[in-house]
Amino acid sequence: MQSMTDFTPNYRPKQSHLSLGDGFFDPVNAPAFPKHRLIYRNQRWAQKLGLDGLSDEKWVEHFGKFTPLPDNFPQPVALRYHGHQFQSYNPELGDGRGFLFAQLESSEDGRLLDLATKGSGQTPYSRQGDGRLTLKGGVREVLATELLEALGVYTSKSFSLIETGEALQRGDEPSPTRSSVLVRLGHSHIRFGSFQRHAYLNELDKMEELLDHAIRHYMPEILSADPANTELKVKVPAFLKKVAENTGQVVGSWFAAGFVHGVLNTDNMNINGESFDYGPYRFLPTYEPGFTAAYFDQNGLYAFGRQPQACAWNLEMLGGAFTRILDDTELLSEALASYGPSFQRSFRDKTFQRLGLETSAMEADQAFMVTLFKFLHESQAEYDLFFFDWFCGGESEARAKKSPQSHLYENIGFEGLRTELLARQAIKPERLEHDYFKRERPCSLLYEEIEDLWRPIHEDDNWSMFESKLKAIRNFKEATGFSCDPI
Repeated sequence: MQSMTDFTPNYRPKQSHLSLGDGFFDPVNAPAFPKHRLIYRNQRWAQKLGLDGLSDEKWVEHFGKFTPLPDNFPQPVALRYHGHQFQSYNPELGDGRGFLFAQLESSEDGRLLDLATKGSGQTPYSRQGDGRLTLKGGVREVLATELLEALGVYTSKSFSLIETGEALQRGDEPSPTRSSVLVRLGHSHIRFGSFQRHAYLNELDKMEELLDHAIRHYMPEILSADPANTELKVKVPAFLKKVAENTGQVVGSWFAAGFVHGVLNTDNMNINGESFDYGPYRFLPTYEPGFTAAYFDQNGLYAFGRQPQACAWNLEMLGGAFTRILDDTELLSEALASYGPSFQRSFRDKTFQRLGLETSAMEADQAFMVTLFKFLHESQAEYDLFFFDWFCGGESEARAKKSPQSHLYENIGFEGLRTELLARQAIKPERLEHDYFKRERPCSLLYEEIEDLWRPIHEDDNWSMFESKLKAIRNFKEATGFSCDPI
């Protein structure tokens, strides 16, 4: 039995999802992996959750062998959901290579947080898959979450990565390849597809039960205005409005970050607008709306520039599911209409945050952004390098003149944008004194960089480039201090 002396007072176990009971999840068993080698542990978030005192051995016991945490889930559960995959409905989904392992209450703000897995073995929803995760896939997800958080994107956190000693066969990388199990920390495990499943199966009582659970645990402000107001015609639109706003905020932050998720299916979107599940993601080398992350997305459905439309379509599908319990399409459409303005505000705010500049009136800011992205598209300037060169606007003019792409800033096509950049007020220009801004190039995470750092891991078990990249990301985060406050 685990001694509670290993846990600090920040450890606050919860079992909220289990209160939903039958019809929402299936108890599953964790696999017995042949090996457990700790690769990564998120000590910063472990401290917030009272788990930082665990030795590496006990860490592996819980997050590699999945011995239950004290007073937490007695057994992992695979959640049930459906979803649209590339806009085709699939009723055979669910947690196929992961499960919900534990829930905790944040010691900082009381939020309910989930510890869920990726690569933890087969479940009733594996659909002929082995339920495993490649080590390379785990490494890619750790890097994605670290950089997205540093860029101010509301994202799940990679909490633990453990190599598990199996040889996996995969068609998209040289095989056999090494295996791993990832534990991610997130704000919610409830997806758009969770509601779609109950609508599809005509389980309308369960759909309403899940709605009440989601509002109670993730959006209590909906009821706080009037706790007695529990009518469907009030709580369904209020819930959808909040989901739409959350979604708009995260998509706007992806745009500013130059991030392409790659697989924006409805089972990969959750109600809190928290970005998660990083498979074939990419970061933009240059601003190109048609840039696609997934090799199998041959029609570019989820290309960078189509992400706002894809997520709007997903929201429509979620709204369509709710017509099963509230037949008022006008009311539901009005609630979902909050998505567009939320996206625009987020895109504006995160773009100016990344530039280190004050915002002004929305109309003026949007005109500036048209000029900005027109230049980035026409010049094909390196995306990350531009934001690095011009951080804090005119305060960085001398730095920009020394940039590897300074010649682009000397063209006549840049003059209008230069004038705008110099006229804008910088936020905390003292940040430019940080060592990070003495570099020639910014911290980035392009596809080729991931391949380069994976090669020595694959060939020689050399993790130095991986560790260096994590250090560089944390240096970037320290230098800029971008906000990624929970929605």
